[in-house]
Amino acid sequence: MNITRRNFISTASMGAAILGMPSIVRAQEKRTFRLGITTPPGHPWNNAALKVGEMLKTETNGRLDLAVFPANQLGTEAVMMQQMQTGSLDFGWIMTAELGSRIPSIAAINAPWVVDSTAKVAKLVRDPIAMSLLDVLPAETGTIGLAWGITTMRVVFTAKEIGGLDDLNGMKLRINTTPAYKDFYELLGAAPTPIPTPAVFDAMSNGQVDGLEADLDFSWNQRFDKVSKTMLKMNAIFMPCVALASGRVWQGLPEADRELVTRLTKVALDEQIDATVADEPKRLKEFGKVITIKDVEVADAGKIIAEYDKIWLPKAPVLADLRKVGATL
Repeated sequence: MNITRRNFISTASMGAAILGMPSIVRAQEKRTFRLGITTPPGHPWNNAALKVGEMLKTETNGRLDLAVFPANQLGTEAVMMQQMQTGSLDFGWIMTAELGSRIPSIAAINAPWVVDSTAKVAKLVRDPIAMSLLDVLPAETGTIGLAWGITTMRVVFTAKEIGGLDDLNGMKLRINTTPAYKDFYELLGAAPTPIPTPAVFDAMSNGQVDGLEADLDFSWNQRFDKVSKTMLKMNAIFMPCVALASGRVWQGLPEADRELVTRLTKVALDEQIDATVADEPKRLKEFGKVITIKDVEVADAGKIIAEYDKIWLPKAPVLADLRKVGATL
């Protein structure tokens, strides 16, 4: 039987009844949840996670609380996924790079030019088709997808001045290692070079790589502009995260607490999504004071999309539906 979010909830309710543990009793238990996240303090996702904790504590009068562990303090995203599967970690906000490496249908949202602006990213992740991507998570990963968080469209920083997309050909480019990104940058002629996040700044400084790609908020947090000459704004790809709950933990929570956590997570990430869209012009203005920004128009985007989809549509047919939705936004 396929395990779905509804199956988890139903199973939890049945288990409580069998054990003679009414939700009204269990709801009084005091608990501090643990949430792991890969991004550093100050990143919008981290701020949203802290906001969930604040609201949870307030709405339960301190009965429920949330401890947030940033910057991979609990291990890599792969390790945090394992912890959630065993129930030793309650929540993890995991990027689609990690999830997409396991589940091609989720990787589809990382395809190039599904949308071409951060404002459209905000609309896409709220669309039913994007929400439906999370339905496979219980069966595939033993986790429950509660909500999406977003970043700005990703940009490329280069150690030398470049004029446009064609100049990426032959460059050693530090990228996120997800196959969805690797295939895209290889189609552009770049040589994807995996480097651990903490080492990226130094790798740009010493010439180990010619460039790197990231979202605006993370890039400003890490001050990649200090080791770069050009920012290439391609409006092609983005990297969302999914707020996940451990399926094992979720089963043991009273329905009222599950509903509360889900609601507050969506509230915090909805605010994060809207703030990311609103703050993007300000962030670009800050970068524009210290680095040259190239806003790229891609004449042959259709050709790149066609080549990319030859690779990905057989693995993730939902990509066609995502493109249809993206075209209407």
